[in-house]
Amino acid sequence: MTLVVGDDGLARCSWGAGSADYRAYHDEEWGKPVRGDRALFERLTLEAFQSGLSWITILRKRENFRSAFGGFDIGRVAEFTDADRERLMADVGIVRNRAKIDATIANARALRVWQADEGDGALDSLVWSFAQEGRRRPRTFADIEAQSLQSKALSKELKKRGFAFIGPTTMHAAMQAIGVIDDHLEGCWVVS
Repeated sequence: MTLVVGDDGLARCSWGAGSADYRAYHDEEWGKPVRGDRALFERLTLEAFQSGLSWITILRKRENFRSAFGGFDIGRVAEFTDADRERLMADVGIVRNRAKIDATIANARALRVWQADEGDGALDSLVWSFAQEGRRRPRTFADIEAQSLQSKALSKELKKRGFAFIGPTTMHAAMQAIGVIDDHLEGCWVVS
């Protein structure tokens, strides 16, 4: 897999040329910097829900996830009850996986405690401390790792703070998606 030139004449990573949804995500979001605890909480949550599934499934359900999880308001999700868990398990608009739902609630609770200690921006600070400035873009998809030393370290730090469902592979995918790691292929028109 390499670059594909679209009908618009732009070279993009081949996965971003597969469908209109993927193309929009590739061109407008993937690899662009995402900042702020709430936005990062959303993206880490969606990456966790994607684990074992196709990203397009999550992408197409993203608005349902936002609605179901209160706009990913950290304080609100941290207060979710057993009734909320059951509501989420019955919601056909999201991925109904109890372990991932429980992890999202636990992560919101852990983040709320962390923010109480270190302030809003604690997650943002940690995640962006792993940014790889000046790193060359990969030439081919074979050059892209599924996990890295940085994603292993981020996963370890989040686990220490009580987070769940944030393994090194999931964290690497999140780091790519939020612009911490630029894995657009060399020659892709998108500027991170």
